[in-house]
Amino acid sequence: MLKTKRTLTKLVCAIGASAVLAGMPAVGQAWEPQKPVEFVVMAGKGGGADKAVRYIQSIIASEKMSSVPFTPVNKPGGSGAEALVHLNGKKGDNHTIMFTLNSFYTTPLRQPGLGVDISTFTPVARMAEDTFLLWVNSDRKDINNMDDFVKAAKAKGSDWIMAGNGKNSEDNLLTDFLNTAYGLKMKYVPYKGGGKVAKELAGNNADSTVNNPSEQLGFYEAGTTKALASFTDERLPLFPNAPTFKELGKDYVYYMQRTVVGAPGMDKEAADYYQKLFTKVFNSAKWQEYRNKRSLQGELLTGDALMSYWLKQREVHRVMLKNMGVIK
Repeated sequence: MLKTKRTLTKLVCAIGASAVLAGMPAVGQAWEPQKPVEFVVMAGKGGGADKAVRYIQSIIASEKMSSVPFTPVNKPGGSGAEALVHLNGKKGDNHTIMFTLNSFYTTPLRQPGLGVDISTFTPVARMAEDTFLLWVNSDRKDINNMDDFVKAAKAKGSDWIMAGNGKNSEDNLLTDFLNTAYGLKMKYVPYKGGGKVAKELAGNNADSTVNNPSEQLGFYEAGTTKALASFTDERLPLFPNAPTFKELGKDYVYYMQRTVVGAPGMDKEAADYYQKLFTKVFNSAKWQEYRNKRSLQGELLTGDALMSYWLKQREVHRVMLKNMGVIK
């Protein structure tokens, strides 16, 4: 009887040890996720961030880069506040990551009560910097350049509707620039997601937008919308007839990060895993082709270099928001 009890005790201990070891890598083995990874999007479905995340997800799956699925979850509420608070509450979580817009900077600055400090998040990988163009519906035969646009917008005054993604967001910043630079009074109307914004313009429910190329591309290719000018350093090959604002005498350039972020306090081994994974995605032929087709700019940034980029951009956006009168 005693021998049987000892044997049973050894068996129970062995099973318990196996269960513990199953959730952690073996000695000398690199960390890998043990369950599906939640891939949070700071915006609604159909926008540039959402499309990028779903394409990245498809690359990871088709190229068998991970043994677990990456599951996109849209949290667009409060111009990204919903997503930021969610990730901020996942301290030490190795299975939750997020894809950002520039609301990553502006929303915590506008809403300090959220208790979000981006310097506490784990920098994974900047996959691109997205671009912006000024768009109108192709039905506007009277608008073919910025002079036409300014004339039409001035004539309509505050009844001119500029649709955008979120309040005090990137689109709002660009609208404020246009109003100030050209003496306009356009009314900014926020929506949840760049995809919805693009549809509003295509349906003639808005007078203009400052969508990313990926958000307007389908309508542009169908001849429904047209680009007038770009907020880039140089003309975009996909839109050769859209001059830069620098060419038009307005020295204004603006890009939006498309970056993968980890939760605060993520284990170093997990951070290393995600940095290597997204570096592999970045260097893949599929992602490079996606970048080219959607006029995405910027090189890969990871780790400390990415954190430095965040902190610099946060200060740039702090100045923008102060100039808008949104923060003091």
